[in-house]
Amino acid sequence: MLSEKYKVLSDPECMPLIEQAKKKLGDKIFILGHHYQRDEVIQFVDAVGDSLMLSQTAAKTKSKYIIFCGVTFMAETADIITGDDKIVLHPDLSAGCPMADMAPASQIRRAWKELEKVIGDTSNVVPVTYINSYAETKAFCGERGGVVCTSSNADKILKWALSQNKKVFFFPDQHLGRNTAHRLSITNDQMVLWEREKENGGLSEDKIKSAKIYLWNGCCPVHERFKYDDLKTIRKRDPEIKILVHPEVPEELANYADYMGSTQYIVNKIEQAPKGSKWAIGTEIHLVSRLAKNHPDKKIILLGTPICMCSMMDRISPQYLLWTLESLVNDKVINVVKVPENITQNAIKALDRMFELT
Repeated sequence: MLSEKYKVLSDPECMPLIEQAKKKLGDKIFILGHHYQRDEVIQFVDAVGDSLMLSQTAAKTKSKYIIFCGVTFMAETADIITGDDKIVLHPDLSAGCPMADMAPASQIRRAWKELEKVIGDTSNVVPVTYINSYAETKAFCGERGGVVCTSSNADKILKWALSQNKKVFFFPDQHLGRNTAHRLSITNDQMVLWEREKENGGLSEDKIKSAKIYLWNGCCPVHERFKYDDLKTIRKRDPEIKILVHPEVPEELANYADYMGSTQYIVNKIEQAPKGSKWAIGTEIHLVSRLAKNHPDKKIILLGTPICMCSMMDRISPQYLLWTLESLVNDKVINVVKVPENITQNAIKALDRMFELT
């Protein structure tokens, strides 16, 4: 828990202290920052990116300590794919992910047993988990010939799974699963929503047997706030503006946006856009604000009026980063993220399968 020593510090007071600690630690540390992280923290990181890219970067660095400024499932993935010579730290272990919380492995195992009772044999079902899930959920997929996907490669992963003439159980984000399936010409009548709180997902046996894709009823609370009415309002106000959204948004909005893609896709799209172009972006506000600041030659606004901030990501503050760094300066290692070996072994199977396919 953060001590009073750090709680009383303002952000500006933290800045020179963070710089000093970084200089003292030198190459011993490598700081990763997710795109959704606040600017006050991003200014101190050594690499910015999405969760998988940052984990892959961590695996390549020679630094002993990897400090992951993101949410905890990201730090878990970094621990899974880095060697034993690296120690992954997370500034605030309470910064979890609501979407990942919606798909605990215990609930998925229960759903899998219910599915097995209905269809008899689950060997023809491929479990696919979004990388925005905890290590134990990834391990569940690895144990059963399943795979991890990202918002960048979900199309390829889902296409591979379906090409084997198998059903797919996709979790935790129903919107990414549905929007990706639509790109592959899978219609809504071929998909069912598995409501995790209900027996058999709240589905009849006929629906379970006939479905091609089971979508877990999880979501990203940030991206679910964006609505089709937001899009209509903005287009009415400015017909020339382009709508760019993340695939975690609801179906209706995804269907009518001009462009849809992963966080990195959004960044690349704006970087490559012509000067003077106008964009309304449906994703986390810290990233949208940073893109607007970094590209003053383009008009960039948040899609809609709600403050779409990831409150969990926002917990990683300069105070928590300073605490982590100064602890290392004083030879105290805090907030270590270490995935148990048995979970790591199975989770890496699902991750490796993704790397092989993409």
